Amino acid sequence: MRKPTQLLVCAALTALCLIPHALFAQAFLDIEGGLVLGTPYNTVRIPNVGGTTFDLAKGFQPDPTPFYRIRPGITFARRHTFTALYAPLTVTYKGSFSEPVLYNGLTFPAGRAITARYTFNSYRLTYRYALIDRPRFELGLGLTGKIRDANVDIQSADQQTNFANVGFVPLLNLRMNYKPTERLSLLLEADALGAKQGRAEDVFAGLTYGLTDKLRLKGGYRVVEGGANAGEVYNFTWINYASVGVVVGAWK
Repeated sequence: MRKPTQLLVCAALTALCLIPHALFAQAFLDIEGGLVLGTPYNTVRIPNVGGTTFDLAKGFQPDPTPFYRIRPGITFARRHTFTALYAPLTVTYKGSFSEPVLYNGLTFPAGRAITARYTFNSYRLTYRYALIDRPRFELGLGLTGKIRDANVDIQSADQQTNFANVGFVPLLNLRMNYKPTERLSLLLEADALGAKQGRAEDVFAGLTYGLTDKLRLKGGYRVVEGGANAGEVYNFTWINYASVGVVVGAWK
């Protein structure tokens, strides 16, 4: 990722963590990790016009891939929440193409051993407003600004090339939290939006359990799906995650 963007993200994360409590704010930190369960499809064509379409979910096996996500946040007056997200991800595939593939100006013959590295790092800032804020049920809607830092690297024994793509994506944010008991919650969180040029969905569904007022465990299923069909890029992927995590602070 470009250095100015890294500095911007770091500044945003720091600011969210350092806003003083005198402003009647409640801060929290959401740390999530786990394992990528698989990618039902990861379809690539670069260049968009003239390149060969291939699917890394066919003829390739992904390496076991752990992941982590860090999300600090702060809530004002119970209903206004700001969060920042850092979510890096690189999945490595090994296999071979069933036909010659023209990718980013190089032709990779069929049957040759290939290592492909798919990187999709995500950096986001979100504002959400709690439309419903009741003891047992919460519903919030908001907006997310996302910077995607994507790269597809293809390498054989005698050649290698990669295509990096950094861009801004606006998304809608949703959060629903239902508490059947004082400690147990059913949680649904999502960033998603679709347009002619592509789409993006990042959805978590799972459970949280409060060990104390300031410490909650979480676990569930996350899916990231979407991609772009614009300019030089054609890439759509679906990634499944098994996710566990911990939330420290007054979480909203």
